[in-house]
Amino acid sequence: MKTNFSVLFFLKKPKNYTKGAVYFIFLRITVDGIRSEMSTSRNCEPEKWNAKAGKVIGTKEDVKTLNAYLENMKAEVYAAHTLLSVDGAEIITADSVKCKYLGKEEKSHTILEAIKIHNEKMEALVEKDEYASGTLKRFQVLERHVKDYLVEKYSKKDFNVKSIDHEFIDGFDFYLHTTKDNDTNTANKHLKNLKKIVTICRKYKWITTDPFFGHILKSKPVHREYLTADELRKITEKQFTTARLSQVRDFFLFSCYTGLSYADVQKLKLSDIGVGVDGERWIFTYRKKTDTRVAVPLLPIAASILDQYKDYPYCLNNNRALPISSNQKMNEYLTEIATLSGVNKILGNRIAKRTFGTTITLMNGVPIESVSKMLGHTNIRTTQLYAKVLDNKVSEDMAPLMRKFVTQHVKTNEVTEVKISADMALLREKYQQAI
Repeated sequence: MKTNFSVLFFLKKPKNYTKGAVYFIFLRITVDGIRSEMSTSRNCEPEKWNAKAGKVIGTKEDVKTLNAYLENMKAEVYAAHTLLSVDGAEIITADSVKCKYLGKEEKSHTILEAIKIHNEKMEALVEKDEYASGTLKRFQVLERHVKDYLVEKYSKKDFNVKSIDHEFIDGFDFYLHTTKDNDTNTANKHLKNLKKIVTICRKYKWITTDPFFGHILKSKPVHREYLTADELRKITEKQFTTARLSQVRDFFLFSCYTGLSYADVQKLKLSDIGVGVDGERWIFTYRKKTDTRVAVPLLPIAASILDQYKDYPYCLNNNRALPISSNQKMNEYLTEIATLSGVNKILGNRIAKRTFGTTITLMNGVPIESVSKMLGHTNIRTTQLYAKVLDNKVSEDMAPLMRKFVTQHVKTNEVTEVKISADMALLREKYQQAI
């Protein structure tokens, strides 16, 4: 394997240096611009050191002995590099040359090892509610995809992190699109998660360069569905014959009118409901996903839903605002609710939040800054994605400007017509005089 390789000696000042003291002689190995240093266990006075030649100046016997020692050390380092090349090392680094010279085995790390360590730590944090279980599942899916990719592309069970380069990343991207049949946005999510793992490897100093440098992820625009006022009305007014569907409908509507996610509603406590600055009931809680504080005024429909379930045994015994069931069951019931209500959309956590951000708030004139704060967005650009889908809102915002220009246009036309009439009358008068 061809590499840019060099060796040089240099002086390093001691930490507790005093004037007149000697400097330590260090050896520096550089491979492809990455350095590794080690002490030669020798020292030298600064004024006797030839930095360009990398040796001590002088002709005395002790000077000759020291220079010979340094030359021998340099030759052995070059020999170590040659041995690595002959042995067919997958990747030669400054550290691997140093370890070969010292007779030590360089500890290598693999990509699956890094993912496993990350997932084990995240699993422990999920148990402490610092991460959502869905986030852990995405990294577990990444682990499976990387395993399959290594077998298909490299016929290996694992891969040295130092060998990850642009070719590896581009190949994984192509693999996700073809073999795994991922669309662009799904593939990008897996690549972003892989990039996080690689960043951790850099943090641990398992690698020194960023293989993702220059790799640009381009996402495709996504149509973000939300419920219209008419669709909300259909779901609200629909009478269900079973209590379970009525309950799930209520929990879904509560999310639509508060902007809280399923996880936030599930952990919502009775003590999270307080009195706001206006003297009305508000929700004061922290978003589970971002851990940001949110304060949301309770709209009448949301307040009535809370009042309906406040005396439920589950709520009283567990200090919960609503008796929420598992998310999997919720999604199954919501599919049934959408069908029975005549709503041709997939109901779920995301569409509920978008409905709050669009139909409930933005379309009713609530400023986007307030909507962003209530939704717990850490960046207002996330909220602006909601605003992009509102053609009605654009029409309403442009209406005053449209009326202004129409009025000006009518006035201009009226002035022009009057002037033309006056000019024509003057011409007729002059014509009559000329006759």
